[in-house]
Amino acid sequence: MRNTDVLVIGAGIAGLTLAIKIAEQRPDLKILVLTKTNRGESNTRYAQGGVAAVWNPETDNHEKHIADTLDAGDGLCDEEIVEIVVKEGPTRVKEFIDWGTRFDKNKEGEYDLGMEGGHSEYRILHYKDLTGWEIQRALIEKAATFSNISIEEHYFAVDLITQHQLGRVVTRVSSNIECYGAYALDLETKTIETLNARMTVVATGGAGQIYRNTTNPVIATGDGIAMVYRAKGRLENMEFVQFHPTALYNPAGENPDFLVSEAVRGYGAILKTAEKKEFMEKYDERKSLAPRDIVARAIDNEMKSRGVDFMHLDCQHLDKEGFVKHFPTIYDKCISLGIDPFKQMIPVVPAAHYVCGGIKTDPIGRSSINRLYACGECTSSGLHGANRLASNSLLEAMVFAHRIADDVLLTIDKHDFVEGLPEWNTKSTTDPKEMVLITQSIKELKEIMSSYVGIVRSNVRLKRARKRLDLLFRETEQLYTTTTLSPQLCELRNMISIAYLVTAAAAMRKESRGLHYTTDYPEQNDYIETMIM
Repeated sequence: MRNTDVLVIGAGIAGLTLAIKIAEQRPDLKILVLTKTNRGESNTRYAQGGVAAVWNPETDNHEKHIADTLDAGDGLCDEEIVEIVVKEGPTRVKEFIDWGTRFDKNKEGEYDLGMEGGHSEYRILHYKDLTGWEIQRALIEKAATFSNISIEEHYFAVDLITQHQLGRVVTRVSSNIECYGAYALDLETKTIETLNARMTVVATGGAGQIYRNTTNPVIATGDGIAMVYRAKGRLENMEFVQFHPTALYNPAGENPDFLVSEAVRGYGAILKTAEKKEFMEKYDERKSLAPRDIVARAIDNEMKSRGVDFMHLDCQHLDKEGFVKHFPTIYDKCISLGIDPFKQMIPVVPAAHYVCGGIKTDPIGRSSINRLYACGECTSSGLHGANRLASNSLLEAMVFAHRIADDVLLTIDKHDFVEGLPEWNTKSTTDPKEMVLITQSIKELKEIMSSYVGIVRSNVRLKRARKRLDLLFRETEQLYTTTTLSPQLCELRNMISIAYLVTAAAAMRKESRGLHYTTDYPEQNDYIETMIM
């Protein structure tokens, strides 16, 4: 048993920002941050493009950013949340700059604002094509200055602790569920610790690994969303999975897929066929700078109708010196695969990138479970609606981390540690005899989701996916109850839960909207509804 005032599960931008803000105001509080890998690895680290914020009042304003976000969200954004994030965003970005985050500047010493799909103005602050890496670096260095922040590496949060563990009946309609911390597997000692917390925050990132092709790191297995679901917390809009239109096509395969940032198209790159003909004008007047859901579906349709494995991104007409300066990582990656972006077009394919739905939160970041907050990609805050506007995700994490920290500081002294939390039950379990049972199930899961619950869906595909997932679920639960825990088994279990939730939510939505497109209901309905689970 270990007591901590605040337990933060996840060490990306959401988790570390929140920890820093609480530590600054209350040096007397113990803040424990868990990461299942090392502190430098997170979804945040892989964000290339940047963070969107109204920065130049001469050309941009809050109303434009709000309008762009609402347009991308296709009728399902919470307008109150959009206004909060857009208006509070610039102040939060300035704080990050004060903490040491570097954003690129032009020759005049002003921030070099970028353009991305769905935006009407240049408002993307970035650091080359490594913005997420730079933000993660600054946060780790800032967090290290606080003695009351403890970052535990290689700790896997297994389950949240609620009244259920105390022997009380908890259902999804219960209004008084409380969170008392979490059980976490120490990957070095192979022991499970009981972490007793006065306040808990889930900041575990996304779930792109449920698909065969994804830009997400291997740690993005939906752990936080799955834990909250098992704890009977409310989830929302799980059907809206964003596929980034332009992952680099690599015939040798790699995990994760390498991302060719949206900012490359903002810089002037154009999507084309193998015959060097533009095709996006058939789908949207904004062409290659249309929102991601439109571009991803267009590329998917062109690939299927032509019977090819990828489409092309043409950069040959761009200024080479400027391109290499802005996108050094992308350029080096292409060269390493024998692709010279200034002699040939870059092969690209859509890949799972971002989960717009997740743990339902209020304007403060509170979940439906008392004493439990959620922040970042694992949430459905209302900002993204049916489709995320490019570079709004880092902004969302900054704003809600600040709001959650304020609420924790205001309310934490009202709560005490709960006595009598039981230890994890490890009886009647043995080591798994064959790890192949887990690894093969993960492969099957990825194939099911990629084939049946991808960019284009149908009732038949979704029905088949649910049947296959049901079998995987029963096999995995049998393994879970008879063998000792491993991170691979925990991740498989979580991924099955996420896959089921995405599939079930997709089956419930009898229309095409935003990131959810079904051939059985190709049109939108006039009646707009969010799917709360």
